[in-house]
Amino acid sequence: MGSLPASDDLLHYPAARRDDSVVDYYHGVAVHDPYRWLEDPDSEETKEFVEKQMKLTDFMLSRCETREKLGEKLRKVYDFPRYDAPFRAGDKYFYFHNSGLQPQRVLYIQDNVDGEAEVLLDPNTFSEDGTVALNGIQVSVDAKYLAYGITCSGSDWVTIKVMQIQDNIIQPDTLSWVKFSDISWTHDSKGFFYSRYPAPVDGEKLDAGTETDANVNHQVFYHFVGSDQCEDILCWSDPHNPKHTRSASVTEDGKYVLLYTMKDCDPVNMLYYCDLSALPNGLQVYKSKRELLPFVKLIDAFDASYNYVANDGTVFTFHTNKDAPRYKLVRVDVKENPTSWTEVVGEDGRDVLVSAVAVNRSQILVSYLSDVKSVLQLRDLATGSFLRRLPLDIGTVYQISARRKDSVAFVGFTSFLVPGIVYRCDLGSEVPEMKILRENVISGFDRADFEVRQVFFPSKDGTKIPMFIVARNGIRLDGSHPCLLYAYGGFNVSITPSFNVSRAVIAKHLGLLFCIANLRGGGEYGEEWHRAGCLSRKQNVFDDFISAAEYLVSAGYTQPRKLCIEGGSNGGLLIGASINQRPDLFGCALAHVGVMDMLRFHKFTIGHAWTSEFGCSDNEEEFQWIIKYSPLHNVRRPCDKAKQYPGTMVLTADHDDRVVPLHSLKFIATMQHVLCSPHTNPMIARVERKAGHGAGKPTNKLIDEAADRYSFMAKMVGASWID
Repeated sequence: MGSLPASDDLLHYPAARRDDSVVDYYHGVAVHDPYRWLEDPDSEETKEFVEKQMKLTDFMLSRCETREKLGEKLRKVYDFPRYDAPFRAGDKYFYFHNSGLQPQRVLYIQDNVDGEAEVLLDPNTFSEDGTVALNGIQVSVDAKYLAYGITCSGSDWVTIKVMQIQDNIIQPDTLSWVKFSDISWTHDSKGFFYSRYPAPVDGEKLDAGTETDANVNHQVFYHFVGSDQCEDILCWSDPHNPKHTRSASVTEDGKYVLLYTMKDCDPVNMLYYCDLSALPNGLQVYKSKRELLPFVKLIDAFDASYNYVANDGTVFTFHTNKDAPRYKLVRVDVKENPTSWTEVVGEDGRDVLVSAVAVNRSQILVSYLSDVKSVLQLRDLATGSFLRRLPLDIGTVYQISARRKDSVAFVGFTSFLVPGIVYRCDLGSEVPEMKILRENVISGFDRADFEVRQVFFPSKDGTKIPMFIVARNGIRLDGSHPCLLYAYGGFNVSITPSFNVSRAVIAKHLGLLFCIANLRGGGEYGEEWHRAGCLSRKQNVFDDFISAAEYLVSAGYTQPRKLCIEGGSNGGLLIGASINQRPDLFGCALAHVGVMDMLRFHKFTIGHAWTSEFGCSDNEEEFQWIIKYSPLHNVRRPCDKAKQYPGTMVLTADHDDRVVPLHSLKFIATMQHVLCSPHTNPMIARVERKAGHGAGKPTNKLIDEAADRYSFMAKMVGASWID
């Protein structure tokens, strides 16, 4: 890498080899891919490219004046106790807790929710640097065993271990090559169902999480506690559909196991069931039979989403979007009349029925999303009739914890200004109350200093798009404020109000207001809202986002040079496409783990599942959609030389096996080549070591990354430190 300049005006970017001989032809269209070599994470050339990019980024960050103060303040503010809602198994309670700066949250056990708690499993003992995390746990029904998943460096690969709870003894059971899996115990506590992929041929040598090979041939197994993984029962496999993923779940009464099959990321699934109580000699006999479990096909087409809520014998209640884009509850007798389905709770005219949990034997707690805010109702399970609405502030119900036989439910709640509250709701009383069991409190943070507004602005085609704006009380709409705009817009994911420590810090100490735009493509208004922002309509998402930025400017909240945009994963794609389409509208861009190469994403790890959202370049019509917005293929120097792309930080991680790093690396190489001269706004990449797509990242890494990206943002938008 060449020497770096003394001034901030121009960075000397490392040279990256361009191989112009790499050309693909898509339906007669030639597309050059000069940085194809960056798709090999193990090559010395790729490693050298990453090292040079990180040196450049370190230099740039050393010139960000707020970085040190921001890091110190984040460490101070992050140091507060955090609790999740407890859950019950057997006669015990379990919950997760982080005392403050612990790298990972700890699992506790107690005899009652008001009693003394003991540490059951502390993942902070798994590694010195906190990069080994829990990924999924399941306690057996009698609370005899805990099955838990371990993931390293943020990878999606999981290793399942088993603990005997009474004496905290770790069993020898070790289940490898698990990914996208539930853990579901049978009620005899002899074992559990889980899903995994076949082990790679070079599995012993593989640094799991750095590979790019496609994930195919997902299978469901049953594991007997105390046995070797090679003895596990293969319960379901379908080699004719290698890209499908599958999960198995035991019903709450323990009589059935449900098999869910997903073909991609669409909210649809097939659903089979197996009557465990009808197996003559139980599951043990299948160890030697070498045949799949006798599943009965209930839903054998990908026409809708079906998720279990409860059952009474053969009569099942499901949460579904079948002929109901905003979801409903339906009931069917799977044995007597499996083709006759009846409505229990019909589709609402506007609100989305997000979830339903059977409680207090004959009731259900139903969570709705109403204009992106949670509404919690208690209804009768048998009839679906409304009983009462439970009181909530404006925010998000992120967790409902209860068994059907429990009269007490625990509800996890958060909002932009509430770090987290766990409510205890006694449904056995005549008028259930939401009493605070535990509340996360941050010293020095006063929610009364801020206000939250929800606005609805028109997109390019006139569609009204909701957006939350969080700002200090009484701000003047004079366009003077630095602003952070975040969005996602895809995969039926709803971005609802939640507390974010980093945003709270920058709002107070950098004087920013931050905004969350609920774009089409998400699930905020159901499946129709999702469909309006995917496949051939994906441009709607970018139009919505650009319109959000234009609204913030026209309403006087900010101005383009003070506006930073941020998004991750599908949201990273959103940032890449937006700066290509409207580079003049933003002062800074933070693109996390984005899908940037829209022509080749389906070739790597689980990318093939995203074709339901984006389309696929192998199809000519779909190629024509995605080539128009693919971030990698649409980097253009502005015609007006006075205009520039915003200062941009592209963030990725070396063990991201969801959206593999090659997307970000090829994108930053392209940006630096096309824009670097005479471009003065910096184009840099931050590559996190021993981290993945985001899950399981230890607290210290969260703090360091936030300090880096937001100090860069502060420099780009001219935000100064406020004590």
